[in-house]
Amino acid sequence: MGKAVSKLSKDELKSLRQATYFDKRELQQWYKGFLRDCPSGQLSEEEFVKVYKQFFPFGDPTDYCHYLFRVFDMDNSKYIDFKEFIIALSITSRGTEEQKLNWTFKLYDYKKAGSISYNDLLPIIEAIYKMIGPMVALPDDEKTPEARTEKFFTLLGKSKSDTINLSEFKQLSRLDPSILNSLNSYEGLV
Repeated sequence: MGKAVSKLSKDELKSLRQATYFDKRELQQWYKGFLRDCPSGQLSEEEFVKVYKQFFPFGDPTDYCHYLFRVFDMDNSKYIDFKEFIIALSITSRGTEEQKLNWTFKLYDYKKAGSISYNDLLPIIEAIYKMIGPMVALPDDEKTPEARTEKFFTLLGKSKSDTINLSEFKQLSRLDPSILNSLNSYEGLV
């Protein structure tokens, strides 16, 4: 999907219908909107940040977008094409709980090590706090990014020197309902 064309081909539509939870009409509408915003057919990280800033006017999503962009950019091309965009959107908005957890784990496992250390998790939590700004009231045990990160490890009975694998991350989502709540925040919006 390198070059932008005004319409998706029948084969592209078929492929995207199989890879997403969107129907033909929705895919065509999303594609039209994607091309309107990205006439080249590719979304750079800088453009991605501009879009996100519209949704978080009281915070700064720049750092968070850096990590998020890496998950969207499945082929590491430094651009998000429509296929990458729509697959990520499908998972985050309509995917199963399992798909959302796997996708979110990839966000935190940005080094692609198969596990998340305290030092991997902390900068992303810091980026989230920076993005949401002062608009969200947090419980006492989550007032700082460090406290929130420590809470994750404590809930799993782990120390800061341990790591969290995918299975443990899924267990963590059952121990801390806010994880699943945040994963489901896009449901029904798309």
